[in-house]
Amino acid sequence: MTTDRTAWFTHDRFGMYIHWGLYALGARHEWMRSREFLSNEQYNKYFKRFDPDLYDPELWAKLADEAGMKYMVVTAKHHEGFSLWDTQLSDYKVTNTPAGRDLLRPMLDAFRARDIKAGLYYSLLDWHHPHYTVDVKHPQRYDAAFVEQSKQRDWQQYIDYMFGQTEELLSKYGKIDVLFLDFSIPPEQGFPGKGKKEWQSEKFVELVRRLQPQIMINDRLQIPGDITTPEQYQPREWIKVNGEKVIWEACHTFSGSWGYYRDEESWKSVDMLVKMLVDTVGKGGNLLLNVGPTGRGEIDERAVERLKGMGEWMRRHNRSIYGCTAAPEQFRCPDDCRFTYNPETNRLYLHIFSWPFKHLHLYGLSGQVEYAQLLNDASEIRMVEGAQEMTMEAGAFNEGRSADTLTLELPIKPPNVAVPVIELFLKS
Repeated sequence: MTTDRTAWFTHDRFGMYIHWGLYALGARHEWMRSREFLSNEQYNKYFKRFDPDLYDPELWAKLADEAGMKYMVVTAKHHEGFSLWDTQLSDYKVTNTPAGRDLLRPMLDAFRARDIKAGLYYSLLDWHHPHYTVDVKHPQRYDAAFVEQSKQRDWQQYIDYMFGQTEELLSKYGKIDVLFLDFSIPPEQGFPGKGKKEWQSEKFVELVRRLQPQIMINDRLQIPGDITTPEQYQPREWIKVNGEKVIWEACHTFSGSWGYYRDEESWKSVDMLVKMLVDTVGKGGNLLLNVGPTGRGEIDERAVERLKGMGEWMRRHNRSIYGCTAAPEQFRCPDDCRFTYNPETNRLYLHIFSWPFKHLHLYGLSGQVEYAQLLNDASEIRMVEGAQEMTMEAGAFNEGRSADTLTLELPIKPPNVAVPVIELFLKS
């Protein structure tokens, strides 16, 4: 499953997603244009006023780096059709706004300078292009005159544009490690779908591979990709396609929106976000966690707070994330805990979501662990093997534990970290 081309991805595990476009000025969800049925003319007020004067890509990269993120994916173009780079194929681009400059190149340079791999998101949908046809997601889908006019559009002109912009991005912006394409649409509510036939997906992938052979592509072209991308939910187990485990990445927001949403309040806590990261890696996946910068070019202070909180945890616990994957199936994880496993070092990491009183029983692990320690400070965790009596100091004796049980003797007070981790050095 993992190859030389994909090994970095399954090692690094944690990335920053960036949704940034004209919708940052509306500040009420990146799908606002579709939700509010806005025409090009109505939406144009944001284009005329896009001026992120506080944009500091070095600061963005620093926040990602200190949070422990190892790759990034930014919306070069979202569904609104606006390009963050100086595309030569459209006037609907950042250099024609008050910003007056390419915002993509300095961003990629800043992240690469911190050894963070570069990824681009490119929307297959485009609500601005004059030859993009109506579908169930289009903002003017219920405008009868627009629907009728859409029948006269030349779809191939849009495909040529899509191919041309992709060639620009993959030939003029250096090495791109990930291409996140979004998305195919099933037929719905009397509207036709858009999938591999409409996108000319096989031909499109040939173009991408010719320009950047090493690149990883997601699975939203309606043909198999390198990465399967469940969005806004936590899978119950390692993602499988046709019964086979695949490389996968959970895409999540800090709150309920991808773009900057001023009034949205369902923000996840640092503890929850760390648990989501651990849960994902423990099922063999990656976490791509999104920020939605403001119209002035700053990352939302609520996101900054959480990035710093995750970074504090990652500084002491990243050994349980980088290079890790699901634990061997014979290891039974206790309730309210998650295992991750590093096959290179042969270490098992026990993440404790709910701290128990004094003892934690690991069934099936007696005789298999050489040493145990809290990862945050490398302090020893004493162990009791099998059915032998616990120490008097621990204040308890064996009460029917099976011979294959390894009991960890825990301090009553947990360490002051979001999720405590016990590092188990397995015997070779």
